[in-house]
Amino acid sequence: MKHLSTVAISVALALGLAACSDAPRSTVETEQAQQQTVSGIELHNMDTSVRPQDNFFRYVNGGWLANTEIPSDRARWGSFDELREAAEEHVQAIVQEFAAVDAEAGSNQQKIGDLYRSYMDEERIESLGLSPLSADFETIAALSSHDELVRYWGEQQRYRAGTPFAIFVGQDQMQSDQHITAISQSGLGLPDREYYLASDDRNAQIRSAYTDFIATLWDAAEWEGGEEAAQRILAVETAIAEHHWTRIQNRDRLATYNKLTIAELNEVAPGLAWDQVFAHAGLEIDEVVVRQPAYLTSFAAMYQDISVEEWQDYLRFHTLRSAASMLPEAFASASFDFYGRTLQGLQEQRSRERLAVSTVESVLGFMVGEEYVARHYQPEAEVRMAEMVDNILVAFGEAIDDLDWMTEETKQEAHAKLATFNTKIGYPEVWRDYDCVTIDSTDLVGNMRRAASCEYDRNIARLGQEVDPTDWGMTPQTVNAYYRATMNEIVFPAAILQPPFFNVDADDAVNYGAIGAVIGHEIVHGFDDQGRRSDGEGNLRDWWSPVDEERFRARADLMVEQFNAFNPIDDLHLQGALMLGENIADLGGLNVALRAYRNSLEGNEAPEIDGFTGEQRFFAGWGQIWRIKFRDEALRRQVIVGPHSPGKYRVLGPLSNMPEFYEAYGVEAGDPMYRDEEVRVKIW
Repeated sequence: MKHLSTVAISVALALGLAACSDAPRSTVETEQAQQQTVSGIELHNMDTSVRPQDNFFRYVNGGWLANTEIPSDRARWGSFDELREAAEEHVQAIVQEFAAVDAEAGSNQQKIGDLYRSYMDEERIESLGLSPLSADFETIAALSSHDELVRYWGEQQRYRAGTPFAIFVGQDQMQSDQHITAISQSGLGLPDREYYLASDDRNAQIRSAYTDFIATLWDAAEWEGGEEAAQRILAVETAIAEHHWTRIQNRDRLATYNKLTIAELNEVAPGLAWDQVFAHAGLEIDEVVVRQPAYLTSFAAMYQDISVEEWQDYLRFHTLRSAASMLPEAFASASFDFYGRTLQGLQEQRSRERLAVSTVESVLGFMVGEEYVARHYQPEAEVRMAEMVDNILVAFGEAIDDLDWMTEETKQEAHAKLATFNTKIGYPEVWRDYDCVTIDSTDLVGNMRRAASCEYDRNIARLGQEVDPTDWGMTPQTVNAYYRATMNEIVFPAAILQPPFFNVDADDAVNYGAIGAVIGHEIVHGFDDQGRRSDGEGNLRDWWSPVDEERFRARADLMVEQFNAFNPIDDLHLQGALMLGENIADLGGLNVALRAYRNSLEGNEAPEIDGFTGEQRFFAGWGQIWRIKFRDEALRRQVIVGPHSPGKYRVLGPLSNMPEFYEAYGVEAGDPMYRDEEVRVKIW
């Protein structure tokens, strides 16, 4: 439930509805079938000393929480991480197998194997020192004016090291059958503007550690004046951060869609030669979508107040920072100490082998994915998944009809959008072409640069081309999924199609509560506070009546208030507005999956298994997929940058709004899981 267009979430394989026999089963046959059916509830992970009415998250996951330690090289550990670990092991086996042989030049095996070898060749990396970056530092040293700086930022778009704005090409949200250039704020070394601007002690400590990190890189490069340079660089980034939009502002698809001609951009953000930026970025364009116009206005007005020498320090640092993991140990260790230990609480670095495999995936992900699918994907899973998706879509259509707050005219528009949903499962129909990437086993930095350049060229080459309906935004070995508004599609990569999201041996109830609810989650993303602004063609269009808009907003505001009240650590509360889209999708996904589960029973009563009724198992299915533990530093970061609520609150929040949960588990007034009826939320 994370996003691409802002949405991306984890999802998995779905069990199709059980076939019905024409002849009734005998009592013996029925008893045998029930004996062979498991509940799908991971009983050993539960803590039945906790009442489900008090804390359903701990009731379902308390045993796991008590017995699980976060691995020393991880910032968090949960159901998603367990599946990612398994996928990484499969990918590592593929990569290392390819690296062990001499393959034909230009083949997939050669590129994958040689990229891995280039990362693993620590001796060569140490011997090269900073020489792979020498041309970059020479270019930076030669900058003598702000005009040259502007041109440099254009040229650096393909590498994104020290660029205060990012240029990319994507589907036009107003004309989804076309591509358009967009520009967005960028330029920070810390995860978010709040790390620079917040005045609390914790963020002050992080800023101090950040300047220490900058100085450490400076010293490792054997440059003089590291501490002074660190303070100058922090000042530059703070000046940039002061004008950044917040993450809540950046969620607004209307506010971040500002199509301007280049002449209009020069009027909105005068003082910076935008035509030079785009020309040096390799773009001949007449218009651009500006995501944060106020930021560009402010940046264009202030960047010349910062001296060229200060900008040069900033660029040197970001060149080092972006390449640190590919440089000698002194640089890689300093980067881990700050970004791993300080920001995430990690106790140790991941193995060199795992880092090398992650690097291969980041560069040649779909190439690796093709081999992963050939070895580990079960085609029958796709059939079952498609059945579940169809069932959830039908249930969502019924839910639209039953809404008491939506007008009939808008319901017709909602049905029209639902009817155009597209689903992708498993892996792409057409594999990505990496012919433009040359991989050399002795040139790690060069490999990464050539790969970045290839991807940049692939991206901007889409201008003027038809939108590719086969395009995927995630590799098949990714344990995640997403909804893409401009394609009005939901996408489920192969690696997520496994327990605990789907258990082929389990009764339907848990599968509907797990995978069914997350399928519903992805569908509801098309109707959350931002997804609802696009129509079935993927275009931003207001298809809501004023009264529907008002009623939706009232319900959404109530959900914001609910999640604002959750306080996971220190004095940090969840940001209900930042997490609104995901929280709407969680609650709506559960509602529609429960409807689909009830439909699957065809009026019959679900069997009791392991002492649980069908609906109790349904809710347990949801609760157990969100088991997770965070290190404190990682939890703070999650709360600050979002957009997902931590797993505990993805259980407690939605279920406390569902009367069906109250009925299933006997929740009554006074119980911690209880909310008064007038403050419960139901949108979809």
